Amino acid sequence: MPPAVFPDWSPYPDLDSAARAYLRDPEVALDALEGVLRGTQVLGFTLERFVNEFNGVWQEVVVCDGSRLLLWHGEDTAPGDGPAGSMVSSLRVVPLSVITEVGCRRRLSRTAGNHLRVDSVDVYLLLSSLDESSNGHPLDDPQHVVRQDALRFGKTLEDGGSGQIARLEEFAQLVASLAGRPML
Repeated sequence: MPPAVFPDWSPYPDLDSAARAYLRDPEVALDALEGVLRGTQVLGFTLERFVNEFNGVWQEVVVCDGSRLLLWHGEDTAPGDGPAGSMVSSLRVVPLSVITEVGCRRRLSRTAGNHLRVDSVDVYLLLSSLDESSNGHPLDDPQHVVRQDALRFGKTLEDGGSGQIARLEEFAQLVASLAGRPML
């Protein structure tokens, strides 16, 4: 099956227009986010959408309001996990003060004219919280692994195109410019 192709959200400067152009369920996402934003200005955002292995849609919106990241995601439930057409909607709020590191990795290639082109970008935000990969206690379970929690975002020419790559880089730069600064 060929990969799903979704409309490009990158030309839309505001969250409402971008979400309505790109997400399958923009009303669900915008309602959840507005309940937390409550009129706070959106300084930047990034969007993601893909079809998962159950042939369901997975959608994500990440918003920066200057002091927090608001992460909404909606995901279709697997067959048998609820009535047909069911989805899970979740919201996570992460204070920028818990971001300990921002990384942005670009893959570049040379065109026939010897110009550099950005083929993909991978962004990570390392958080001070922990992500435990097993349930045992570290002293009792030698397989117990504890890692710092991280948020990861990526775009490629095939998955999003050059516009979404540029918008994700802008988002990473925004978060990097705010992370580690005192919050007033």
